[in-house]
Amino acid sequence: MKNILGFIGVAVALLLLALIYDGLYIVKEGQQVVVTQFGAPIGEPITQAGLHVKIPFLQQTNFFDKRIQIWDDEPREIPTNDKTFIFLDITARWRISDALQFMKRAGNERQAQSLLSDIISGTVRDMVNKSDLSEIIRSSDWSRDTMSPTTPQASIGTRPNLGRDGITDEIVRIAQKATPEYGIELIDVMFKRVNYTDTVRATVYERMISERKRIAAEKRSLGEGEKAEILGRVERELQTILSNANRESLEIKGQADAEATRIYGQAYMQDTEFFSFFKTLDSYKKVVGGNTTLMLSADSDLYRHLQSVKVAQP
Repeated sequence: MKNILGFIGVAVALLLLALIYDGLYIVKEGQQVVVTQFGAPIGEPITQAGLHVKIPFLQQTNFFDKRIQIWDDEPREIPTNDKTFIFLDITARWRISDALQFMKRAGNERQAQSLLSDIISGTVRDMVNKSDLSEIIRSSDWSRDTMSPTTPQASIGTRPNLGRDGITDEIVRIAQKATPEYGIELIDVMFKRVNYTDTVRATVYERMISERKRIAAEKRSLGEGEKAEILGRVERELQTILSNANRESLEIKGQADAEATRIYGQAYMQDTEFFSFFKTLDSYKKVVGGNTTLMLSADSDLYRHLQSVKVAQP
C-alpha cells in the first residue's frame, strides 16, 4: 500500500512539474510570442519581456524576433532608363511589427525573406528601369553641375531627378504599401554597390579615358594661353621700362652735353687762344702714342702751335 501511495506521489509530483514546465514560459528582451490553441491564435501577441503563463499541453508558444533584421539580396543585372545594364546589390532593414499577422500570412522568417525579395526586388527593378544611370550613382545633394563629365546626363523627358537617396526613398514608400499585410514593417532600402556589367565596363572606361584626355588637353590649352598672355604682358612691361630708361638716358645725356657745351663756350670766350692750344694738346694725347712717329705738314693745325713755341737759348 505504501508503495502504491509512493508511486502515486511521485506521479503527481512529476505531473505538477510537467504542468509548471509547460505552463510557464519566458519572453526574452527582443522577442514576442503568439500563443495558439489547437493551431488557432489566442489573444494578442505578447511583447513584454518576463515570465508568462499558458495552459499546459493545450496551448503552444510561437516565438518571433521583434528586433530589426537584415534582408540581403543577390546582385542582379538590371537595365536603366538610358539602356545601360548594371549590377545592383541592395539590402534592406525590416522588423516584425504585428506578430499575429506575420504568423498568419508569412509563417516564419525564412518565408518573410522570400516575400521581401519579391516585393523589394520588383520595386527596385521598376524604379531602376525608370531612372537614368546618373540618377542612380549620384547622391541627392549633388547638383548636375557638379557631376563628373563622364557621367551620362539624363535623357529629355525622363522622370524627375531624384538622385540615389531619392530613388531609395521612393522604393521604400512603394514597398511599404505591400508589407503591412504580412505584419512586416520595412524600415529602409540601401544600394550597397552599383557596378557596370562586363559588356559595358570596357566602353565606359574608354569613354572615361578619352574624357580625361580631353579635359587634360583643355587645361593645357588654357595654360598655354595664360602663359602667352603673361609673357606678352612681361614683354610689354620690359619694353616700356627700357623705352623710359632710354628716354631718360637721352635726356640726361642731352642735358649733360648742353651743359658741357655751355661750359666749353664760356671757357673759349675767356681765352680763345689758350682754349685752342689746350684742345690741340688734348688731340696730341689721342693721336700720339708711346712709340708713335708723327709726320706733320707745315700747314697742319697740330703743327701750328708747335711753330709758335720759342725755344729758349742756352
